[in-house]
Amino acid sequence: MAHDHHHHDVEKMGDRRLGWAIVINMVLTLAQLVGGIVSGSLALIADALHNFSDAASLLIAWIARRIGRQPPDQFKTFGYKRAEIIAALINLVTLVIVGFYLIYEALWRIYEPQAIDGWLVVIVAGVALVIDVITAILTYSMAKHSMNIRAAFLHNVSDALASVGVIVAGGLILVYGWYWTDTALTLLIAGYVLYQATTLLPKTIHILMEGTPEDISIEEVISIMESVPGVANVHHVHLWQLDEHRNSLEAHVVINDFSASEVIKTTLKAELMQKFSIDHSTLELEIDHCRKAGCC
Repeated sequence: MAHDHHHHDVEKMGDRRLGWAIVINMVLTLAQLVGGIVSGSLALIADALHNFSDAASLLIAWIARRIGRQPPDQFKTFGYKRAEIIAALINLVTLVIVGFYLIYEALWRIYEPQAIDGWLVVIVAGVALVIDVITAILTYSMAKHSMNIRAAFLHNVSDALASVGVIVAGGLILVYGWYWTDTALTLLIAGYVLYQATTLLPKTIHILMEGTPEDISIEEVISIMESVPGVANVHHVHLWQLDEHRNSLEAHVVINDFSASEVIKTTLKAELMQKFSIDHSTLELEIDHCRKAGCC
């Protein structure tokens, strides 16, 4: 009971952190957008759009966390934890869309150059960087254990780097009048955004497609199960991830002695949990002589 209470307190603290991160990022997005329009900086507008995707990703992550804590019911017998994986997918797809949009805008700016107020760019981007760092601090610890929060965290990290780049571009415009750095930086931001998205996107899709956990070999699982005394054969094995922290397995297990079935089943489940962290396993037992005779 004490552990559950502590876990609940940690979850509430995480929700509050996300809430504050959402609010400050929404305010920052508005400031960046106004600053970009007034200064004429495409890079600052690009950073504003990226930051808006940050705020949206944090909001989606917050909603998914609350949905994911709902207990299993007759409609979702495994629970709602996969809501966080779906949220991660939405956030990563959004990153891809933002990345391609920034590339489009940057290429269009090459044909239509625009004067840029370097000082305004530097000031607004500096404020953005401070906000990005605060948001990163609020979400860093949660990102270690949640793909949902990690996707939102990647939004934030890439935006922090973008803010650093915008400050550099603004400085180059002020000192050397290199307006082309604004466009070049926009392309770099877009490239980094796409890189971040494509890094995590395959893992997210893999879980939603009920793929085998990347760190577990089915051959090794079968070998360990068949090494248990009384087990003659293991076949029809299905192994998948319920979410990023829970693995599930179902298999047909051929045994030599039905009288030892409960002992064998208990041993198998213990081995699966200890060696592979498979906490949900469904085992269908078959008798060896019956299987050979075709009477099952």
